[in-house]
Amino acid sequence: MISSSWRRLRAGRSKLGRHHHQQEDDYVSGSGVTELTTPAHFRCPISLDLMKDPVTLSTGITYDRQSIETWLENGSNKTCPVTNRVLSSYDDPIPNHTIRKMIQDWCVQNHSFGIDRIPTPRIPVTSFEASEILSKLILGYKRRDGYACRDLVGRIKRSVKESERNKKCFLSTEVRPVLAAVFDAFAKDDNVDNAVLEDVLSALTLMLPLVDIGHSLGSSPSLKCTVRLLRCPDLSVRMNAVLVLKDVLSSDQAKLEAFLEIEGAAEALFQLIKEPICPAATKASLTIIFSLVSAYSPSTYATTSSLFDMGLVQVIIEGLVDWEKSTSEKALGVLDALCTTPKGRESIRNHELSIPVLVKRMFRVSDLATEFSVSIIWMLSKNNVKKNEEKVLVEALQVGAFQKLLLLLQVGCAERTKEKATELLKMLNIHMNKLEQCGDSAEFKYIKRPAI
Repeated sequence: MISSSWRRLRAGRSKLGRHHHQQEDDYVSGSGVTELTTPAHFRCPISLDLMKDPVTLSTGITYDRQSIETWLENGSNKTCPVTNRVLSSYDDPIPNHTIRKMIQDWCVQNHSFGIDRIPTPRIPVTSFEASEILSKLILGYKRRDGYACRDLVGRIKRSVKESERNKKCFLSTEVRPVLAAVFDAFAKDDNVDNAVLEDVLSALTLMLPLVDIGHSLGSSPSLKCTVRLLRCPDLSVRMNAVLVLKDVLSSDQAKLEAFLEIEGAAEALFQLIKEPICPAATKASLTIIFSLVSAYSPSTYATTSSLFDMGLVQVIIEGLVDWEKSTSEKALGVLDALCTTPKGRESIRNHELSIPVLVKRMFRVSDLATEFSVSIIWMLSKNNVKKNEEKVLVEALQVGAFQKLLLLLQVGCAERTKEKATELLKMLNIHMNKLEQCGDSAEFKYIKRPAI
């Protein structure tokens, strides 16, 4: 009798246990809040997340598009992750509209649980479609059909912005040379609507860096149009123009000199630094100016001189007070290049913030910025008459250059920077006694003069 009661009790507990486990699939234990379980066939076998764009391979296995494309883009992965079957280069994932519709319906049914309906994904661009768009674009610019070209360029921009996959698909074609050729073709037309040129520049900024573009964007008509767009009231157009110019000019001396011959070119770049519209445009302008002041030719000398007259040094030094690291590095590079000329050194030395800013930027920017800062102070101290040299060195001592140079040698730096820092310490050591004549020197009183 006891045994039969025990069997009944066990049977009851077993039934209760099964009922309890079933409830655990639908409820959070002890909370009374429904916990939603995602059906297994709605999950991607790779990420285990709900699929947003389900696609099926030739093996019959369905994955989320982003997960399987990431898998296949790895050069060593040529198989289906689940079946391990080898896939050919022709086995493109096929959209699984049935599963996608089921997932969307499930999301709608469970909206009350905080599940958002996955959007219907756009069908990715194929290589054939990308090539077809480019063929039509070539035909359009040969006919000087601005309306057709704007429409096709707009399609390229929308597709590239939709997904990284579309961008890679276009980049695998001749999209950059074609866009450059379109810009050059319409730049030669004096009656062309600027809107065509603006759209092409906007598309090209999505394709950076600009490689294999031939000589199209470096032609005289193209450069003149780009300079005109640099002065456009529309800030986005100016930004696109300078971003494209940076890629076109930075590594090509001939194009750079052709650019400098255009009236107002240097002034347009200077305005983008003096009145910045965004960090990207400022950095691009500084990069171009660095290229032109580093070059050695009569045209670049004349341009550099005109930049001095515009107040380039003052704008850069004052900008260095607040600019972020990447912009500061490029600005210091420009000052270092300007410092190789007597007029450049004079302009930098005469600005009251030069030495304090250079010493401040010696650390906490980058190794390259440190190298530039030390190099500039070294050139200002080394290549001036004695009176100016003393002024620079005493001011450097006042703002803490001695300690920072000692620290730089302790933490390590490039060999050429180390040599300049050591020579600067020797010169600063000589002028240490000048501090008492130049204000409070309390912060230096515990520093022993090294036997250099």
